[in-house]
Amino acid sequence: MGYPQRDRYPEPAPGGTVDVMATPVLDRPARPAVGRDSGPRRHPLQRAGLFRALDHPRDVVANLGPNWFSSIMGTGIVANAAVTLPHTVPGLHVAALVVWALASVMLVALTVAWGAHWLRHRDTARGHAANPVMAQFYGAPPMALLTVGAGTLLLGRDVLGEATAVHVAVTLWLLGTVAGLASAVAIPYLMVTRLDLRPDSAFGGWLMPVVPPMVSAATGAGLLPHVAAGQLRLTLLLACYAMFGLSLVASMIVTTLIWYRLTLHGTGPAATVPTLWIVLGWLGQSITAANLLGDGAHLALPAPYATAFAVLGLVYGVPVFGFALLWAALAAAVTIRTVRRGLPFALTWWSFTFPVGTVVTGTSALAVHSGSVVLGWTAVVFYAGLVGAWATVAVRTAAGSLRGDLFAG
Repeated sequence: MGYPQRDRYPEPAPGGTVDVMATPVLDRPARPAVGRDSGPRRHPLQRAGLFRALDHPRDVVANLGPNWFSSIMGTGIVANAAVTLPHTVPGLHVAALVVWALASVMLVALTVAWGAHWLRHRDTARGHAANPVMAQFYGAPPMALLTVGAGTLLLGRDVLGEATAVHVAVTLWLLGTVAGLASAVAIPYLMVTRLDLRPDSAFGGWLMPVVPPMVSAATGAGLLPHVAAGQLRLTLLLACYAMFGLSLVASMIVTTLIWYRLTLHGTGPAATVPTLWIVLGWLGQSITAANLLGDGAHLALPAPYATAFAVLGLVYGVPVFGFALLWAALAAAVTIRTVRRGLPFALTWWSFTFPVGTVVTGTSALAVHSGSVVLGWTAVVFYAGLVGAWATVAVRTAAGSLRGDLFAG
């Protein structure tokens, strides 16, 4: 079976590869040719070197897919992970505050742009939802909301004040949780009933729709002290643990499918290789959630249940951390191999950021609860790698955005 004609991707150049994260080329009327005698017309921004790959600046939103929200996830986790580190670094808190502010601005700007995309280019937007690759990234907008919301609670209070920060964090958590639960149900449903999939279709992006509830569980833990004691707080705690289980089991199933695909069908197109790092996302986030929820369990549950949940953080987290190290080594080896053969830049490179950030927060939580110095410095090493990856991908994304390459269909 092949992909539907409406969702085909451009043919690769001789010796090249198809960028599966590029916006699919949808059937639409050809653009009228620009007067050839006078040469192609250039919009004013092109003369300044901006959006040279676009016919008009408004084309920025023409092919804007949900995968763009992964840039907010990757930026926000740099700020959030900095706060969780067990070691204090001078100036890091201020830097984290700046990065959180950047992620917040990106969230507002991208939400407005994506709304314009849906209003002006509905056929393309529907095509994204019908595409077996792009549809997976509908899990990115919910996680972007949750990441910025968590940062608002951790860092935003320094600017907004305690009360405002809590209100913003709760609002973003509610929006992100509802959208995340919707993606966790809707996208697998589409995969079962409508999307054209093959035995070798599985890739790291399949985790994107089912991981948001795990992010809700981890970030919801921070809201427990700010929710009224009694049934409301108990409901929040139990809901977070339910979402923890929902995402945990679904992620295990998808990871098994990814392993199956790798061993029997190979790594696939080069542009999908970075998505192997997405597996670290649910591993690190589940460790984080187990520990943070365990810390807050006593606020809503009596002993011995609160004690059991507190113990679960280490009992669950340390073994899963071991598998996270295995997967990190495997993903790194495959990535290095692909880089040597040629790894084209695409928005999938943001997969090098958020998943690693969740390993930082998870490892930091294990270090705090166990008192392990080794785990503490391991978290610092992972954070250094996260910052390096984020800086690299952010610069490449900014350059591609200014040229217009990343917005072109």
